[in-house]
Amino acid sequence: MEKEETGSVHLRRIDPAQNMRRFYTLAIQPTLFGGASMIRNWGRIGKNGQSMMETFDSRDDADSASKRLERSKRRRGYRDNGAA
Repeated sequence: MEKEETGSVHLRRIDPAQNMRRFYTLAIQPTLFGGASMIRNWGRIGKNGQSMMETFDSRDDADSASKRLERSKRRRGYRDNGAA
């Protein structure tokens, strides 16, 4: 079964009225034991921010978790990195 590769997702949320300049990045990488890891990075634009890695038994599980998080962030006002 061929699966389309999903690249990293880079989102940002900028609201000058609230002095808010945030970024959020999601990426999926294979693990050494056949599963997949979802790596999340977030923080204020221009700073290092924080990161978290969550491991899944399969790539499909990691993809669905990544898409769920991306939808959640977009509902909260995050947009693609190139969009204003």
